[in-house]
Amino acid sequence: MKEHSPYLSGLSPVGGKELHARFDGGRLSSDGGILVLREIEGDLGLADRLASHLPDFRDPASVVHGYDDMIRARMLAIACGYEDCDDLDTLRFDPAFKLACGRLSETGRDLMSQPTLSRLENAPTWRQLARMGLAMIDLFCDSFPRVPDHITLDIDDTGDAVHGGQQLALFNGHYDGHCFQPIHIYDAATGKPVLSLLRPGKRPSGKEAATVLRHVIARIRRNWPRVHITLRGDGHYGTPEVMDLLESQGCTYILGLPGNARLVEIARPWGEDAAVRRATSGKDKIRRFFQAAYRAKSWKRERTVMARVEATAKGTDIRFIVTNLTGRAKTLYEKVYCARGRMENMIKEHKLYTKSDRTSCHRWEANQFRLFLHSGAYWLLLQLRNAAPRKSAWKNATFETLRRSFLKIAVRIEELKSRVTIALPTAYPYKPPLIAMTGKLASQGP
Repeated sequence: MKEHSPYLSGLSPVGGKELHARFDGGRLSSDGGILVLREIEGDLGLADRLASHLPDFRDPASVVHGYDDMIRARMLAIACGYEDCDDLDTLRFDPAFKLACGRLSETGRDLMSQPTLSRLENAPTWRQLARMGLAMIDLFCDSFPRVPDHITLDIDDTGDAVHGGQQLALFNGHYDGHCFQPIHIYDAATGKPVLSLLRPGKRPSGKEAATVLRHVIARIRRNWPRVHITLRGDGHYGTPEVMDLLESQGCTYILGLPGNARLVEIARPWGEDAAVRRATSGKDKIRRFFQAAYRAKSWKRERTVMARVEATAKGTDIRFIVTNLTGRAKTLYEKVYCARGRMENMIKEHKLYTKSDRTSCHRWEANQFRLFLHSGAYWLLLQLRNAAPRKSAWKNATFETLRRSFLKIAVRIEELKSRVTIALPTAYPYKPPLIAMTGKLASQGP
């Protein structure tokens, strides 16, 4: 029987000619750029790294989809904007997705369905997840062509709203709702993710933050024994436990410090001086910086506290930091500490553009595994951006811009006897940068 092709009705004529639109284009996909992500994933070995820590106790004779195949498909789908498991029920037949997962577009086996992926997400135990977290840190270290002498790590947490009775969900007054509050750690210079850790929806204690950092530093030093590490964080992490740990590990730090009555008293002369200078100069704002030796009752030793004093028409505002770095207070505050604001963009890309807040499973283990999958998608998009021509606008493009420009490409895929042909649109507007990016990725090799 002749197959019926549905048509798209309701299109207005153009130039006096009717528009006839039918769904008979053949093996087409709207995500042709996923084939580029396939090369990036193969270079990083993301799926293999995570799957290696997930023992497969299934009957080999009945296994159709390996854990590495499922993880790979899930990360590629997230990177292309399909963050839900349900999306794979349709994408499992997509020719471009099948090729990206190492299967022929027509004769190859279809990809896995949503129930299969949901079982995968609930498979890891907390010990296996811990090993996966360490593997992600190893990936961070292996991504550098040469061992750096010094790295700066930015640490922060963010709200992740929940909409059910998920484990670890707590009410947080700051976010005005029930949420998780995962910790994110990134390399400041490259934006590469080091760790994303799901945790309860409350402010991390000093002991908890120190425990996380102890494992991260130990794993990095296992790969790079002589690397010097500097940590930057806001007042959540300016705790005695964190500072004691970093000093014992030979690390430097510059951390926000919550104010108290004693610090306010120390800063009072500077605040009054800034207010007088603003009043006499007629300027809208006057800033002054100072540093002082200070020891809180909970500290084991005296440390250097620096402050930014800002006088405006609304009054005087004082912000404190604590550090074991040497230098002028103005330089360390404005050039070093304030530069950690770039991390907000990294968290935004992780949370908004890879939809890493889709932690809707009941068990925290499943949600933590999802967070690793979204971190994998972050890696894919980051490496795609790093492959952009050096002086092009794509070097600073958001992940969403990269997705629309280089992943959402219509392609026609035809499987022949000896090869698979992939036809991209002749009118595709970004041919030169895409060719340059794929050439750079090919030259790097696995």
